Amino acid sequence: MKKTLQELFGALSRNFPDIPFEVRFWDGQTETYGNGSTAFTLTLKTGTAARRCLGDGTLGFREEYVAGNIDVDGNLQQLIRLGVDPRFRNAKLSPGARLAIFLQHIRSLNTMTKSPGNISHHYDLGDKFYRYYLDESMTYSCAYFRSEEDTLEQAQQQKYEHICRKLQLKEGETLVDIGCGWGGMLLYAARHYGVKGLGCTLSPHQAQYARTRVAAEGLERHITISLEDYRNMKGRFDKFVSIGMFEHVGKGFIPAFMDKAKGLLKPGGTGLLHTIGKELDTAEDSWTMKYIFPGGYLPVLDHVIRTMGERGLVPVDVENLRLHYVRTLNEWTKRFEANAQEIRKMFDDGFVRMWRMYLNGSAASFRWGDIRLYQILFTNGLNNSLPMTREHLYQT
Repeated sequence: MKKTLQELFGALSRNFPDIPFEVRFWDGQTETYGNGSTAFTLTLKTGTAARRCLGDGTLGFREEYVAGNIDVDGNLQQLIRLGVDPRFRNAKLSPGARLAIFLQHIRSLNTMTKSPGNISHHYDLGDKFYRYYLDESMTYSCAYFRSEEDTLEQAQQQKYEHICRKLQLKEGETLVDIGCGWGGMLLYAARHYGVKGLGCTLSPHQAQYARTRVAAEGLERHITISLEDYRNMKGRFDKFVSIGMFEHVGKGFIPAFMDKAKGLLKPGGTGLLHTIGKELDTAEDSWTMKYIFPGGYLPVLDHVIRTMGERGLVPVDVENLRLHYVRTLNEWTKRFEANAQEIRKMFDDGFVRMWRMYLNGSAASFRWGDIRLYQILFTNGLNNSLPMTREHLYQT
């Protein structure tokens, strides 16, 4: 087994000669790979942890890291970058691991009865926890950085402005926000564009927090927050938006989501879908699906576009903000690490290690892997009054 690992690390080092690293094995031996300043040191504390890495791939590696049987000193993202390589990512899973992943998938499907539990697993960890690493608006989605000097707070407000301009929001219009989170988008749109908005979430914590913020700003006549499954939403709206929620819908429910979008949006109305996605239908990250986002699925772009088209929803513009999400995640990671001791007191060390892996793993996957962040602008049927260029997005 140790020889196999040495061969694997050697192959990875040859693929990434710009990432020098060292590995400390469970028997005390240390091997150095590459030349130059060490980017990270990987410590395999037990032979069992090493076997799980070989047998169960990234799932085994991340579980053993969270359990404390693997340590990483240095740049964790550079280590995860190596895992994006097919030599490691395509490691064969044992039949038992494959069965466990399949059963987890069945248990986590986003049916009407299971969706609340899947959402609660992630979003009901408590507002205090999320305040430790999100910006002051509690925005939990990709920000929009216009310059290197932008703070996370600025970038999140710029994201909302970017979306408002894409939607061509006007005073007095109605806006429905599917998966409104802590209410950031609706608050911005009501405050700056004078719209009337309805948002829904399945998280009681998010709903209560958003309602409190709406009341504090005196916007109760403009914004309504509903604790509701999107499939039960009713009404007709001038504009539609969904930011960072579509990843929770699940592959089998994408048609139902698009049916609902069409039903909620007035003919000729404009909508925007802000979602993580991929160009190719590659395997899901089983660790993230199991521990972070049960029921999650990263949609394939052509599947989304095709499903829209089958319902008469017309894609107008697609923008890939991949590198914006890298920076967003890096900002979240800095704040998370600055508050790691307090988070550890709230939960435990395993929780801190799990979220450290999640945040760094996500940043590495956006920078070097196969996941993207798409903003898809669409209309319900043809709309011939939209701007001919993107100039309105960038005017000061």
